[in-house]
Amino acid sequence: MRISMSLPNKLLNEFDDVLRDRGYQSRSKGIRDALKDYILRYQWMNEMEGERVGVLAVIYDHHYVGVMESMTDIQHDYREQINASLHIHMNDKYCLEVIIVKGDIIHIRDLTERIMRLKGVEHVKLTSAGTGELDKVTED
Repeated sequence: MRISMSLPNKLLNEFDDVLRDRGYQSRSKGIRDALKDYILRYQWMNEMEGERVGVLAVIYDHHYVGVMESMTDIQHDYREQINASLHIHMNDKYCLEVIIVKGDIIHIRDLTERIMRLKGVEHVKLTSAGTGELDKVTED
């Protein structure tokens, strides 16, 4: 099946650079692999259950109107799951917000997806572990 999409030149050039560095012969193969990775990460996040602890990293354009206020409002809505946050000015345009979370994955997933949907947010990554997983590793 064929599809068509529009991309900013900068993003396409960066993607082409990655494809070249990784030895891809076609852009289509690279896009297929990127989509598969995206789907797997989504499925992994949806398969998690129970109590989790994690780090949510968010990169956003602080010049985008309303993004900082929306980030604050969302974080207030999830104050029971958020243990701490750290704000870093990356450059004149972008900020990194690191949010430490602990709680039921249902709430952490909802927090993550609400932030992902904000206009002005460029990248969101959740890294987490079950709160009991380390006990399993150290038990002998």
